[in-house]
Amino acid sequence: MPAAVAQVFTTDELLVRPAPAPDYLSEKLALQDLASNMADHPAEVLPRLVRLSMEACDADSAGVSVLDGDVFRWNSLVGKLSVFEGATTPRSFSPCGVCLDQSSPILMERPERAYSWIAEANITVPEVLLVPLLRNGTIPVGTLWVVAKEGHKFHSGHARVLSEMAVFTGIALQMIHADLNLKKALEAQEILANEMSHRVKNLFVVTGAMIKMTARYTETKEELAEALTGRLNALSDAHSLVRRSFNAGNALKGVDMAEAIRTVLRPYTMPDLNGPMVSLGERSTNSIALVFHELATNAAKYGALRDDGKVAVAWRIENENVDIVWREIGKPVEAPAQLGFGSNLVASTIASHNGRIDYDWSRNGLVIKVQIPLANLAN
Repeated sequence: MPAAVAQVFTTDELLVRPAPAPDYLSEKLALQDLASNMADHPAEVLPRLVRLSMEACDADSAGVSVLDGDVFRWNSLVGKLSVFEGATTPRSFSPCGVCLDQSSPILMERPERAYSWIAEANITVPEVLLVPLLRNGTIPVGTLWVVAKEGHKFHSGHARVLSEMAVFTGIALQMIHADLNLKKALEAQEILANEMSHRVKNLFVVTGAMIKMTARYTETKEELAEALTGRLNALSDAHSLVRRSFNAGNALKGVDMAEAIRTVLRPYTMPDLNGPMVSLGERSTNSIALVFHELATNAAKYGALRDDGKVAVAWRIENENVDIVWREIGKPVEAPAQLGFGSNLVASTIASHNGRIDYDWSRNGLVIKVQIPLANLAN
């Protein structure tokens, strides 16, 4: 313990100061009243506990300091120090920190002599009595404390009462914590239900449009079935990626573009992928899946993948854009007289994200360059 803190540490005084006979009946009735209200209104019990602690100790102020990382946050303050509600104090440089380190009630006299932040706040503390707050009886979560009136001294009776109050305060904090977790879980469940409803509706819309557009460019039911099956499988793979990411936490997390490309191309080839992490939102995950499914399908029908060629996909982030290069290595591809449905689908999908696509019908293999704003892929 630092020398300055040791000079204001007066816990031993609690053992030698005379204490009146305890009024067990009044204490029992007060605690019974608190217990009866705790189950239904735990958040309302905490201020009552603090006020009872102040009255039982005939103190000037009282409050709870809840441990929040490396600081204590003042909560439910009553008395003259109530104006400091919500203030924070450092865990490593405060009477509350010493109390948790000692894991027992402590007493300090004029702690502003040891802690500059108390003096700088113009707080006068004749004496402060603190007891640790424990969750589940073992986990330190903060302190319950009372500040003495000028000329008043705390004794062992006050420490005993405050320790009993601390047990109830710890339980109240635990119940408040559980209640908040329950509310968060219910909110997350509602968000999940709304999100799933939204995604299912979107899939129906996309599927309906795909059926209509595919029907215009196919002549037989077999061609229609084959084209639709591939595109729906690509959508299904993309949907699975988004669902797996969603279930990993309480919020929808982005899908890595490399994973989306690899998943969609797996039935066709093992692509050579090279590029930084790009996080895709749900809509852009579906879009990227459809685009690369169409590119792979065309490569398998007319391009490099028709004759055991290879596909390389590289991308980089530059000027807030993602520049993607699809490169077919193998059989050269002649430019078509007109773009088919698949190519039009690719172009319209990229355009929906304010992107652009360019084709280079090279003798060494088709090269396709795509540019999409990074923000439009993430959202």
